Amino acid sequence: MAPLFGLIIVGDEILSGKRADKHLPKAIELLAARGLALSYADYVGDNPVRLTATLQRAFASADVVFSCGGIGATPDDHTRQCAAKALGRELELHAQAAALIRERMQDVAKEQGAAYEPEREDNLHRLNMGMFPQGAEVIPNPYNKIPGFSCTGPGGGAVHFVPGFPVMAWPMIEWVLDQRYREHFHVAPQLEHSIIVLGAMEAALTPLMEHIEQRHAGLKVFSLPSVDHPQYGRHIELGVKGPEALVPAGWSDLLQGLHDIGAATGPELVRSL
Repeated sequence: MAPLFGLIIVGDEILSGKRADKHLPKAIELLAARGLALSYADYVGDNPVRLTATLQRAFASADVVFSCGGIGATPDDHTRQCAAKALGRELELHAQAAALIRERMQDVAKEQGAAYEPEREDNLHRLNMGMFPQGAEVIPNPYNKIPGFSCTGPGGGAVHFVPGFPVMAWPMIEWVLDQRYREHFHVAPQLEHSIIVLGAMEAALTPLMEHIEQRHAGLKVFSLPSVDHPQYGRHIELGVKGPEALVPAGWSDLLQGLHDIGAATGPELVRSL
């Protein structure tokens, strides 16, 4: 079975509205392109206690979780330290990460036409970005070489830590998916089939929804109400979703149920998940 996939977004700037989160829709897109789905997302500010607790839950699970943000080396970056605390491990300078960070510093010095000074105070400070929990593995960063890292917890949960910058985070997430979870791609195709039910009330449709879920184990029935749609006005998008092989039978029963109660319907929608 494919693992559950989760997402953690870290940063006060997201919760304050100073920056809008772009990771959630992109994570959904990257997973969907591989026949996978996001099961949950957590938003956490730059609060070490709360972030540590969030990471402890992730490590205690058997899930695959991507954590975006807070892995820099400024005073408001706490993710590396919280990951170590959540795992009960010490931070240590990862040899491969240190080599990559030094490569980046040499590249910058060359671009600026200056000599690389490895013992300069600011260059030594930059090595803190390679301080990872013991046992961590590097996630390569194609944008500027400053790596992220992956850790596995006692529950088997793997958390993959990437920067908050989308231009870095997204290719790093893709790399992790393609390198570590390819065997789960497109192994359980999911399908969603729905229909617009015009002028309906959810209460009137609930018995039909319950009947479909009871009769078709493994399917989910959903309703998405709208009160002011420019084309359909008040309506409900009613549908079934689940394993591709199970959807047709549930869909047929749903349509028959709508016919039996005399529901007014609009267009159908089909989406691969």
